[in-house]
Amino acid sequence: MTRTRPRPRSDFHWFCQVNTQWKDIDIYGHVNNAVHYTWFDTAVNGWLVDRGLLDPLCGEAVGLVVHTSCEYFDEVVFPDLVTCGLCVTRVGTTSVTYEISLFRNDRDQSFAHGTFVHVYVDRLTRRPVPLSEDMRHAVHHIRAPH
Repeated sequence: MTRTRPRPRSDFHWFCQVNTQWKDIDIYGHVNNAVHYTWFDTAVNGWLVDRGLLDPLCGEAVGLVVHTSCEYFDEVVFPDLVTCGLCVTRVGTTSVTYEISLFRNDRDQSFAHGTFVHVYVDRLTRRPVPLSEDMRHAVHHIRAPH
């Protein structure tokens, strides 16, 4: 397996911030790896909600996670401020692949980098549905350079 390098902030097109919390710290003295995945979820779904592309309570289509991964380059601790950088690397008929890097405080290099794949499905039938034109237009604006 080829190890990914930490990514610079300049690779990303949308950002949000989250605070580490006391409860995030595990017995080893750093934020537990499971918390990183909650930040990925917060970044992706926060972007979708901000753009009016996801109504988590009443929308006809919802994104279900079908794949996620994370590589860790450094530790993060309480009371660090974490910035989540988001970009899109693949757009399919019914799916979007997001990449998220996590940055500690004001550092330019990520301490963790993840992939998060949503397949969009009908809320009731759970069958895949084509991405809306609004979704296609929005993801184009945060598309990673080739």
